[in-house]
Amino acid sequence: MLRMKSENGWWLITHPDHARLAGEFAKAWGNEQFRRPEPRDRVLYGIASHDDGWAARDAHPSITREGKPSAFSTELVGKYSAFEEIDLADYLAVRERAVRIIAEKDPYAGLLIALHTYNLLTEHADRSTIAAAQLPLLDAFLEDQRAYQRRLLEEIQADETLSEEEKDWERIEEHFRLLQACDNLSLLTCVAFDQEANLLHPLPLNDGQNAEVTVHPIGPRHFRLTPWPFAEESVTVSFPGRHVDGETFATSTELEAGFHRADVQTLQVTITR
Repeated sequence: MLRMKSENGWWLITHPDHARLAGEFAKAWGNEQFRRPEPRDRVLYGIASHDDGWAARDAHPSITREGKPSAFSTELVGKYSAFEEIDLADYLAVRERAVRIIAEKDPYAGLLIALHTYNLLTEHADRSTIAAAQLPLLDAFLEDQRAYQRRLLEEIQADETLSEEEKDWERIEEHFRLLQACDNLSLLTCVAFDQEANLLHPLPLNDGQNAEVTVHPIGPRHFRLTPWPFAEESVTVSFPGRHVDGETFATSTELEAGFHRADVQTLQVTITR
């Protein structure tokens, strides 16, 4: 779940809906300067579905020790340090499911998600927030992920529908960085981030170079990107969310009841150059 503060409560956005928003950004990506992803359909599928494994978990939102919705928030932008709030074994099971349910349908898309998962739990994870006794569980998960990535890469190399360029490791890494970029832009949107940020990695240009994209907030869910990576002069995307009243909740059951009572409403983000 992702949460966005409102005047009288929280907007809650599910992980799959956040990923669909990332997919919309990826669909709009590419112009005379920035390279469009190819194989397009398979890359877009991976980006838009990279959190499908969270659907069951997000159907039962829970609370933090402070009584707030347990969800990605502005406080977690740029870091991953909330492990003390979650059951690690359950969390890792969700992460593995998110990779495998897509990889079983499309190894190319699945590999992008696997790389995203591994990066999240290595370069961005704060291991100090994980109990020492649980670190072996995380490390075993990461080793399994490395082995699974190798299997997926073997399947990709044997796929005759892909060109040699599309199978090239550097090109696959480019698509992984695009997933990370679109994921991050979606996260910034879904928490209404109000500080300058960036899209995590230098991103590929048509001339073979790379460029870092900076995100400038200019209003609620309104951002300016420089340099401009999209085909159109502006991008406006709608995404669903539910609003729950109240800043804190006595129990997770109370939050879950409020979440399911709430109507699904349409929110909007605008990106301009």
